[in-house]
Order: sequence, then structure tokens, then C-alpha cells
Amino acid sequence: MTETIAARARAKARFFPILALTGIVLWPTGVAAALLGFPTSGAVLRVAAISFFACAALLRSSLILWTFLAMLAGVELGLDAPHVATQTRFLGDLFLRLIRMIVAPLLFATITTGIAAHSQLRTIGRVAVKALIYFEVVTTLGLILGAAAMNLSGAGWAVALPAAQVAAPAAQSVQGWQQAALNLFPENIAQAVAQNQILQVAIFSLMFGVALALVPKPKRVPLLSILQSLADTMFQLTRIVMLLAPLAAGAALAYTVGGLGLATLLPLGKLVLTYYAALAVFSLLVLIPILIAFRIPIARFVAAVGEPAAIGFATTASEAALPLAMERMEEFGVPRWIVAFVIPTGYSFNMTGSSVYLSMAAVFVAQAAGIHLTLVQQIAMLATLMLASKGVAGMPRAVLVVLLATASAIHLPTAPILLILGIDALMDMGRTLMNVVGNCMASAVIARSERALPAVWEPMEF
Repeated sequence: MTETIAARARAKARFFPILALTGIVLWPTGVAAALLGFPTSGAVLRVAAISFFACAALLRSSLILWTFLAMLAGVELGLDAPHVATQTRFLGDLFLRLIRMIVAPLLFATITTGIAAHSQLRTIGRVAVKALIYFEVVTTLGLILGAAAMNLSGAGWAVALPAAQVAAPAAQSVQGWQQAALNLFPENIAQAVAQNQILQVAIFSLMFGVALALVPKPKRVPLLSILQSLADTMFQLTRIVMLLAPLAAGAALAYTVGGLGLATLLPLGKLVLTYYAALAVFSLLVLIPILIAFRIPIARFVAAVGEPAAIGFATTASEAALPLAMERMEEFGVPRWIVAFVIPTGYSFNMTGSSVYLSMAAVFVAQAAGIHLTLVQQIAMLATLMLASKGVAGMPRAVLVVLLATASAIHLPTAPILLILGIDALMDMGRTLMNVVGNCMASAVIARSERALPAVWEPMEF
């Protein structure tokens, strides 16, 4: 019996790369055939590629493989049956609703138990300061790199604005620092939960945890035990909801491709390519050196963040990946109390992918309008973006609000922003992925600085 199981395992290990590589070859071949004027042949090849990927996923089942497969199927559905694809949006909306249902109680339980069970409250303040400094340094580097990439690419100079006057959306004013600081604290915790204000929930949980830690132990232990059970239950519920992640990812891509189409996105393809190239350079020049400097094993970290990053990429919603990201980083070795504090805080202060996007988009707007920004003007623009991105954190489509506000502040026309909105869905995928990876990495870096990561890891299991 044991030999039979071992033989099957060897067979699966042998056939998996063959099926996966065949799918990898067939998919771009199908895309090339469609571009060369053979749409039917291209569709057949792409469907065959998806079939090979499905067989490979059956041999080595994992959430990231099924998510990748669903993403390909969603793109195919959007290309071949756009009218059907545009009806699939409700599946993604359902998944996001279930995630929003989980986030608030999960944060409350994990942050409260992590702090209340921690004996040294002074350590928490030190971690908060470290996290904020880290967030500011990394996002500033992202802003600088984004502006440099767009200056080198010059993608905006080739854009021709419509001759007719386009009614641009009204610029939204950025909150002052006093209002931004005030909005960090909930005036009604139930309202904060209902409006999905993650940072407000996190701050309430932080204060509640500190108060609970100051309560005498005989009175603290019963409530702490209940909250610990709540945290474990919410993680289990997360695993159940995540079973829908591949379906939601495929539906999200099907809706995007079916609604926008690929042909309408081609004129702005250079902007998209520049953005993803900038993200790759940012990873090589900023993220990987940080991982090396803090002695965080890169392969193990990539394996830990792979699934939440894929979910964020496909759904373009950072909150969709939040519960799984917290669980994976805890499995990675980061203490729960650090995970529960750093990652939710990063969703407002550590928009890594968004920082690259914002500066790049602002320079693109200037180029599309025929405006040459001087070095001093670009420095002022980066300073405005750095402050504005913190002022509107937590708002839906916060980067677009920041972009509109910054354009108004530095006297740029807002009409080119309408062009960016047409491809924002494609760029939002990479933006969300990098935000998820950046927040997960922040928790690992802070944990290493606190000497809270394992000195030696157990061998990885694949």
C-alpha cells in the first residue's frame, strides 16, 4: 500500500512539470495566433493551454495554482464571450463581502490577544515607531523611482488628448494633517466596522488590548481566552472563504477584459509596461536588498506571500488578501501581535505599489498635457504626493483621489487622468500585489529588528 502511494507521488511529480510547461508554451502561442489573424486557432490553443494547466493543478493542488488557472480562464472568457464575462462581477463582489465580514473581528481578536498576552507594553510603542519610519522610507523610495521611470520612458509625450474639451472630474481637496490625525480614531467603533475603516478598528483594538493588559491577571485571563478562541475561529473561517478565491479571481479578470477589451488598452500599453518594469526594478533595488540586509530568506518569504499576493493581483483589492496575508506571515514565523499591528497599519501608511504608481501617473499627466516639469517642480510634486497619500488613506480608490488633488495643487490639467482611468484596472493589479507584498515584508522586517524571527527555519515543504 505504501509503495503504491509512493509510486503515485512520483508519477505526479514527473507529469506536473510536463503539463505545466506544455500549457506555458501553448498559451502565448494562442495569443500570437490571434494577433496574426487566426482567432479561432488562437482560441483553441489557449483553451488547450488552460486544460493542461487544469490537469497540472489536479496533480499538485494549491490555492495559488487554482487562482492562476482561474485567472487564465477569466481572461479567455472575457475575450471569447464578453457579454457573459460582464455578468460575472457578482462573484467577485460576493467574495469581497465575505472578506469584509471577516476583517474587523479578525483584527480585533488578533491585535487584542497579541497585546494583552504581551507582558512588555513598551515594546509595542517601539515597534510602532519602527514601523512608521520603515513605511516612510520605503514609500518615499517608491515615489522617487516612479518619477524617474516615467521621465526615462516618456510614455506621456506620445499621447494625443482629444480635441473636444473633456469634462474632468472635480478635484478633491486633501485633508489637513489635523483632520487626518483625527480620523485615525473612531468616534463609534460600530460605525468604523460598518464602514470598513481598517485603521480605526486596529487603533481601537490596540487601545483595548493595552487596557486589557493592565487589568489584573485573574480578571484578564477569562476574556483573553474567549478572544483567543475568536481569533482561531476567524482564521478557520478565512480558510473556508478562501476556497472561493480562485472563482472570484477568474470572475474579476473576466469582467475587466470583457468590459474594456484588450484593443482599447493598446494605445496606453507603454504606460502599463513602464509601470510593471518600475515595479520589477523597485523589487530588485529596494525590496530584495532589504530582505538581504535583515537576513530574511528570500525563497521562503516568496513562498509565504505567493498566495495572498496572487489574490490581491487578481481581485485588485488589498483587503481581499489581508486575512490570508496575516495567516501566512504568522506561519512564516512573525509573532501574531506584530503581524496584527504592522500589516493593517501598512494598509494606510505603506502603500508601496501605490507610491510608484502615483509619481509615475503624475509625471505622465504632465507629459500628456505637454508640460515640462523642472527638477524643483518634481521635488515639490513628490512632497505633495507623500503628504497627500497619508491624508486620504483608507478611502476607496485613494490613489485616484490623491492624483486628482495633486494635479490641482501643482496646476496640472485633470483631463489626462481620464485616459489613465481606462487602464487603471490593469495597473491596479500590480499596484495591489506590491502593496500586499510590501506590508508582509514590513512585518517580517520589524519582527527581525525585534529578534522575534526564528534563527533557524525548518526545511520547507512543497
